[in-house]
Amino acid sequence: MPAGGTEGLFANKTLVLTDDVLASYKNQGGFDLLGRSIDQIRTTKQVNAAMTTCRSLNLDGLVIIGGVTSNSDAAQLAETLIQNNCKTKVVGVPVSLNGDLKNQFVETTVGFDTVCKVNSQLVSNVCLDAISAGKYYYFVRLMGRKASHVAFECALQSHPNMLILGEEVALSKLTLMEIINKICDGVQARAELGKYHGVLVIPEGLIESIPEMYAIIQEINILHNNNVPVAEMSSQLSPWAAALFQFLPPFIRRELLLHQESDNSAQLSQIDTEQLLAHLVETEMIKRTKEGRYKGRKFSSVCHFFGYPARGSIPSNFDCDYAYALGRISLHMITVGLTGYMASVANLKDPVDKWRCAAAPLTAMMSVKRHLRGPGAIPIGRPSIHPSPIDLKGKAYELLREKASSFLLDDFYRTPGGIQFEGPGSDAKPITLTIENQDYMGDIEILKEYLGKVGTKNPFICFRVVSDRKKRFPFKKQVLTLTCPTMMRCHVRTMVKPGCSREILKAAISSMVSVTDVLTVMSHPLNTELPLYHFK
Repeated sequence: MPAGGTEGLFANKTLVLTDDVLASYKNQGGFDLLGRSIDQIRTTKQVNAAMTTCRSLNLDGLVIIGGVTSNSDAAQLAETLIQNNCKTKVVGVPVSLNGDLKNQFVETTVGFDTVCKVNSQLVSNVCLDAISAGKYYYFVRLMGRKASHVAFECALQSHPNMLILGEEVALSKLTLMEIINKICDGVQARAELGKYHGVLVIPEGLIESIPEMYAIIQEINILHNNNVPVAEMSSQLSPWAAALFQFLPPFIRRELLLHQESDNSAQLSQIDTEQLLAHLVETEMIKRTKEGRYKGRKFSSVCHFFGYPARGSIPSNFDCDYAYALGRISLHMITVGLTGYMASVANLKDPVDKWRCAAAPLTAMMSVKRHLRGPGAIPIGRPSIHPSPIDLKGKAYELLREKASSFLLDDFYRTPGGIQFEGPGSDAKPITLTIENQDYMGDIEILKEYLGKVGTKNPFICFRVVSDRKKRFPFKKQVLTLTCPTMMRCHVRTMVKPGCSREILKAAISSMVSVTDVLTVMSHPLNTELPLYHFK
């Protein structure tokens, strides 16, 4: 088996796995058995090196474990191996601590539950320390580059006073100073209640969600790509970017200029966004004090970044069960000759014996990201699986927003404790997983059942209600059109493709429910006792 991550794959490094070797690694954290690296399988040289290793080892299958980037590479590699008549089958497994690989086929990723439980314990510890001392505001930064899933889940588990999500900031286009004023307003509201402590949680990707900070990071990235020396970068920024750069504290300036990651992105884990916010909040509170708008105690802050420590934690029971299930699915996929697929388990919120295993095509999760906005935008780039942001219209987010005011003012802290492996709490799952209805495969089965009920031999005609778009009738009346059930079924099959959105799938199920209800009424004699249906 290739070892050492993608670097080991390129260099044909191998490790023979035996029961004795695995004995000391089972149900343990970390990546130290096979190793990991951040290199991607993108360039022609990298793809050829991977293909050479597959052929030299005579591999029947290659299992690529990772998040959106790794599984995007898996799809491309699978296609390349087919084109070059290489027998190796390539399959993917969703493993990501950030939890941003979420779609119709992936309800959550391996590792997300463990990281959230570890960080939730740390955040709750900080909450208790804050209320005990009564004089510090803790600014806590958690993992989450492109999406804020970890910070979101940890907030649901530990109930900090404030949570700032990158998705909220991006949607509202909040500037840095608007965020600072929002935090200061919260601090001032708590001070009026005699509370001079609190906990603020943010994701590490927050800084890229702030419009002006994102713009300056992009300018710096361009300078890096043009091999401009770090010492000369500040002088080559645009005038407005240079002004913002000089406004920022010296430590943030240094961190913004750090060399890029392997994917040409900024090193967000090395940018102390929590310290930037704490510094600016302190400055603003001093200003409000001088202006007489704030008359409470002096603002004091303590900053933390909870990132890497959680990566080596012993995995939760849920993550262990989930990983074993995905491993078995991967074996079966390779055995039956599937390539370019991802192992998938649905219905994860229920007990293990009710989980549904499947193989999902990677291409159904891929799209070409539009780099230009507006009607004339042209897709640029290659097909990829993109990080899934927090659903700001979902049930979990609505629940958090409903309690935001209570969290801010009432110190409604929750202490989940450490990961439990036996007894109460040992089978606990992510709150977001249990709240949201993400059983996509289950809904597919429901739709199949309804399609089966509306058979080709069914002689009945059903009514389809459509809105009067031409407004020929007053008061927005609706018209009835006659539609054959078979035509309806064909229309649904045409619209509902593998990987279609949950909204389309829900609409299709709703349509078929209406059809079967009408057919049920029409198939019974008029003198039978059935509910009276009204078509509006």
